[in-house]
Order: sequence, then structure tokens, then C-alpha cells
Amino acid sequence: MDVKTSPPTTVYPYQPPFTDDHILPLSHLDTDRNMNVPFRYVRAYASAVNHHHLPDPFDVITAALSTALVKYYPYTGSLHRRTLDGRFELHCTAGGGVPVIPANADFPLSSVDYLDNADERFIELLVPNPDQETRLTHPLMLQVTRFSCGGYTLGACVHHVLCDGLGATLFFNAMAEVARGAGEVTVQPVWDRSKLLGPREPARTEFPIEEVLCLDEKFVPYMELNEEVVRECVHVKDEWLDRFKTLLKQRSGLSFTTFEALGAFLWQARVKATKVPREEKVKFAYAINIRKLVKPPLPAGYWGNGCVPMYVQLTAGELIDKPIWETAEMIKNSKRNATNEYVHSFIDFQELNYAKGINAGKRVSAFTDWRHLGHSTVDFGWGGPVTVIPLSRNLLGSFEPCFFLPYSEASQGKKDGFKVLLYLQASAVIGFRGEMEKFGSMEFAI
Repeated sequence: MDVKTSPPTTVYPYQPPFTDDHILPLSHLDTDRNMNVPFRYVRAYASAVNHHHLPDPFDVITAALSTALVKYYPYTGSLHRRTLDGRFELHCTAGGGVPVIPANADFPLSSVDYLDNADERFIELLVPNPDQETRLTHPLMLQVTRFSCGGYTLGACVHHVLCDGLGATLFFNAMAEVARGAGEVTVQPVWDRSKLLGPREPARTEFPIEEVLCLDEKFVPYMELNEEVVRECVHVKDEWLDRFKTLLKQRSGLSFTTFEALGAFLWQARVKATKVPREEKVKFAYAINIRKLVKPPLPAGYWGNGCVPMYVQLTAGELIDKPIWETAEMIKNSKRNATNEYVHSFIDFQELNYAKGINAGKRVSAFTDWRHLGHSTVDFGWGGPVTVIPLSRNLLGSFEPCFFLPYSEASQGKKDGFKVLLYLQASAVIGFRGEMEKFGSMEFAI
């Protein structure tokens, strides 16, 4: 299946957002070394009734983008490293814009199951994938692909230094509001990053951050492995999950969320399948939203990186030997560390040790739950997306991220449960599938 792309169109703010070129400082969460990656994802929109009489989605989206960029003009800037300390800063120059690639597919979205089970090589054709230099000069790039049925996809490549997924969604919601006819966006964007999330004076780490982070000047996040990393999709039925959580509660007396229970199982399954030496430290990593956690809370329009990583750390041997409920309990208990002090200690640790190469180590398994992120609000006038698929392979210092994803809304009523999209070293795939077969049949030790 072929996707025909045309040269990108550069979309400019419809009126000049500023007159003097300037530099915007970023927060220490933005300039965390793990953020020096793009995050890429695609939203799929089903065709509307009588779509032949409706405006072209490319025209609607680019017009809305032009309006939104007046307030969100930093997306037209370029990222540069400061001479002083090597941290990124954003250079905003008059006349900047955002490249948008127009594309067409001469088949309906339904023929690829609304991307629900589409091949990764096909999905890659729907999302910009610029080289490292272009990502810095154009921290936001979009692609609108029109399908023969009238449906379309919106692919995005956003540099993580500028924002996280929640911040990007604020921006896309602003675009969508404009597309639906709003004269003004509901939530006004707020920058003030170095002020709102800057280090304390003096910087200090009262939470023992150093227990889970390492210092190594030579360490580069997401270093290339000698082995191929492949994409694996696991289908989790509601029945299996309910039975699993009931078993954990019987053994432990505790109730676990799906993220805690299934995350513990998947973490153990991956470490087993990868055959990590027993004495090596392994980490379960996830991000926690700090927007309402910090004191004072961040303004509703704050669109910078507003999450911090949380970690659970064990040796590979401990993880494999522990009952799964104990690992799930450790994940549950780790959430208690999410305090205002933890956030500020993390920021201050970045201030004090940035040059020393802060990292989380080499055996990080990153987990994130996309089932309730509110993507459906990004409605350009024909309804919200029926499917949202991430394509990022680098997350929280891990090159093997794991996403909990809902099935496409176009499949509702046909499928139960949800799907888990994760990346694995190629040599671990067979072993991992064996562990997941045990999950479905409940043939494992709790």
C-alpha cells in the first residue's frame, strides 16, 4: 500500500507574533538529556458522511495551525545549545513557520483497520521522520494524509524538549477549537518555564534522587544497540485481566490498578526473555504528571514538559524470584514518592549534575498508559480521532518503551480489553511470547 507525499508546505502565523528576534529559556525538565528525542504519533480520523461536499482536511488543518501559531509561536523557533553549559534554548526568529506535508492514499482507512493492526512500516509513512538536524531547526512537523474514503490521518513529529504529550495536546486542542469556528482558544498558553520550574536557591536534593539515577559523562541516552529492537503487539482481554487482578488480591490482600498489575507482569516477562544477568540492576520507569502536584500548581495553559520520571529498581534476579504481587506493590508504593519535594529535588539534581551525564542506566523498561489521555477532544470538525498510535521508540531513558493503548473506536463492540504495544530486543521475542501465553492461560507463579 502506497502513500504519495508532496513537498512540504510551510505554514506561518497568520499575523506576526513578535517583532524582535529573541531567545526563550527552557526548564530543567525540558533540557533533561532524555528529552533530546522527537516523539512521533498519528491520529486517524474516519470519513464523515457526505465527505465529498466538505472542505479538504489539509486546508482546514493548515488554516487552524496558522491561527494557533500566533499564540504558540515557539513551535516556529529552532533549538540551539548554549555555549555556557550545553543546555538547549529556543531561538525565535521573525518569519519562522511549521512544515506540513500533504499526502494521499488511494484506498480507504477501513482497509488498514483504521491503523488498529496496521503494519509499522505502513504507519511510518504517515508521520514525518526528519533527521537530527532538521528536528532542531523544525521542532514541529506535521503530515496530513487523505484517504479515498474521505478519512484522513494527522501525523506529528514534536521535539520532546519543547513539550510532553499533554503539552502537545493543549496545542492540538487549540488548533481544533479554531477549526471548529472558535474566535479564541479556551486555554491561553503559558511559557515562563525557567521561572515556574527553575532550580531553588540554593539548589538542594532533599529526596535521595541519586539512589535511582547514575552519573556518567560518557553516557549517551538511547545509545544504539548491537541488536535489532522490534515492535510487538499484545492483546489483553478483559477476562484475563480481571482474573489476574483477582488472583493478586487473593495473595496480597491488596487491590491493584491495571497499570500496576500488568506492568509488573510485563516487566518480569521482558527481563526473563532478555536473559539479563541476575546481578544487574533493572528499572521500571514511568512518568507522573506534576502540573497539580507542585506548589503552587502550574497554570492550566502551561505546555512545557510537566512530568517527572518515577522508578522502581531491583536486580534482575530479585525481579524474577519475587512473587508478582510484591513487584506490583512496589510499583504502587512508588507513587507515594510523587511529592512537591521529589519534583524540586529532581530539578535541583539536574541543576547540580547536568554536566556529569545524568542517566537512569542501561536496563530501563519504560511504561506509559495512553488509554485515558483525552485524544478524542482533538476534533477538527468531523469528530475526534478513532485511533491514536505512537511511533516513539525512546522514552524515559528506555529504548524499549511499552504503551497501553485502547482499540480504535471504529472497532468498538468487536473487541474487548486493550492492546499493549512494546519494543523488544529481537532475540527476546520468542521468550516474551511464551511468557504472555502463560498470562492468557494463568500458568504462572503469583
